[in-house]
Amino acid sequence: MSITNDVVLKSGRLKLRLIDAFDLEHIHALNCIAEVDHYNTLGIPTNLDETKSIFTSLINDNSLDKKTKYTFAIENRKNHTFMGMFGFNLDREKYQSGEIWYKLRPEFWGQGYATEAVELVIGFGFNDLKLHRIHAGCAVENIGSIRVLEKIGMRQEGRALKTLPLKTGWSDHFNYALLRDEYKNR
Repeated sequence: MSITNDVVLKSGRLKLRLIDAFDLEHIHALNCIAEVDHYNTLGIPTNLDETKSIFTSLINDNSLDKKTKYTFAIENRKNHTFMGMFGFNLDREKYQSGEIWYKLRPEFWGQGYATEAVELVIGFGFNDLKLHRIHAGCAVENIGSIRVLEKIGMRQEGRALKTLPLKTGWSDHFNYALLRDEYKNR
């Protein structure tokens, strides 16, 4: 299936659209928030140029005809507020799978926005991209993300020991996954 460059996913409250160069200041601000960085291995960028060097490749990936990575801006549909980012990285085509990741501004935590965004991207992966499996990982201490992944039906497949280099030291992380059949039968 051929997916166009203008992929837009919508729910009642959210719009996910591919990021572009106009989002760099919002992306920089998001990545400079200490609470957002807590379970993130990227680290806080020192300036906008550092953010630009990190995210330019993701912006460029969004313009390719044959996509293996999708990076979305999460927006409030009512007021067009930038709420966060969502990534969807496809694995090798043979495996028909992909990995999701997301970052949301703290003022939007605990209101169901992350769950809503995950639902949109999971639906896109299974319905539009016809994937077989979607997976995610999160630090074992990241209770908020664990709740989101389990709420949408992902199951914990295992625990990887000391794989995340966080500011607090090496952290274990949980592996989560959902199969297309499980998605359809929820």
